[in-house]
Amino acid sequence: MGWLLICAGCFACNQVDKKGTIYASHMATDTSVTGGARLPEQEYLHYAAYSKQFFDSLLPTQTFNGGILVAKGGVVVYEKYAGFADPVLRKDSITAHSSFHLASVSKTFTAMGILKLWEQGKLGLNDTLNKYFADFPYPGITIKMLLNHRSGLPNYLHYLESYKWDKKQMVTNQDVLKSLYTMHPPLEFPSGKHFAYCNTNYVLLALIIESVSGGSYREFMENTFFKPLRMNDTYVFTPQDLSRSLPSFQWNNKKFPYEFLDVVYGDKNIYSTVRDMLKWNEALYPGNLFTKATLDSAFTPYSFEREGKRNYGLGWRMTLLDNGKKLLYHNGWWHGNNSVFIRLIDEHTVIIVLSNRFNRQVYSTKNICSLFGSYGQSIELGE
Repeated sequence: MGWLLICAGCFACNQVDKKGTIYASHMATDTSVTGGARLPEQEYLHYAAYSKQFFDSLLPTQTFNGGILVAKGGVVVYEKYAGFADPVLRKDSITAHSSFHLASVSKTFTAMGILKLWEQGKLGLNDTLNKYFADFPYPGITIKMLLNHRSGLPNYLHYLESYKWDKKQMVTNQDVLKSLYTMHPPLEFPSGKHFAYCNTNYVLLALIIESVSGGSYREFMENTFFKPLRMNDTYVFTPQDLSRSLPSFQWNNKKFPYEFLDVVYGDKNIYSTVRDMLKWNEALYPGNLFTKATLDSAFTPYSFEREGKRNYGLGWRMTLLDNGKKLLYHNGWWHGNNSVFIRLIDEHTVIIVLSNRFNRQVYSTKNICSLFGSYGQSIELGE
């Protein structure tokens, strides 16, 4: 107990250690997220001390470049920022306002955007795509099949190169749609047959959001989610954001160049902070932005062709444990960007890690889940 109190003591207020790493207390979260909630002191101290021990070991300051946040009941129990916007020049320290490329965690926003339109009666999940794209060349594919990755469509990240796309020309969402008509790559399997993760699905979902809402994807996300939730450091990337967006780096600090696939959105290209992602997590409980029925639909597994614990809902990966527990999450990777967003709904806990320098250890964040509930010591999560 003495060790616990000593370790937790560093969380009594915001602290900066000798290496420049910022650790923040449970007082750090703004009350628009927590409503002023507080954990019992001993419970807070327990989670704070263990989280610090875990992440100091997994992602030490010397190798980690990004932000980490762990919260229970909307209360931050651990928060850490380490590294620099440019780790080569060691310029501009990472802070609570540093926005990171979420990569595929962006899909959670796209999916919930579609579900918000469904909740409002503006589209049907069983609508076929030819309702939104005239003479769509792959009949029978529905919005729901895009959401749960059962469409059979090929991944544009792969087929555009094989069909000799000119890499001097930036690819847009409209280009991806057009390529399905002009290149007409074959389906990877009959639509609805089974699950296969595919970024093309979410590019098309972003276009459907634009078709139904009458505005841009960026405007829809801002007006539906970012502004109402006061996610002030969150945005959908456009080329005009190049000057403010964090670059990404390989593990050896080699910078990734801006390239021809970097403006496609829906499957990626939302930038956010760990604190803003806490706000997103809190909004995904019944009675906030969505009805319980909508959330239940999102968090239901839809693919059981193969035995196993891993499954996919509508925009959400999940692990289904033998003890009945369900772990919701989404990971992301794009260039050097890594992201992990884990939700333990039963325990009202969220674990968030964002980084712009590739670090495979980020994905081992899953191993902290056992601190909060019966999730086992090692949980298999796909990247």
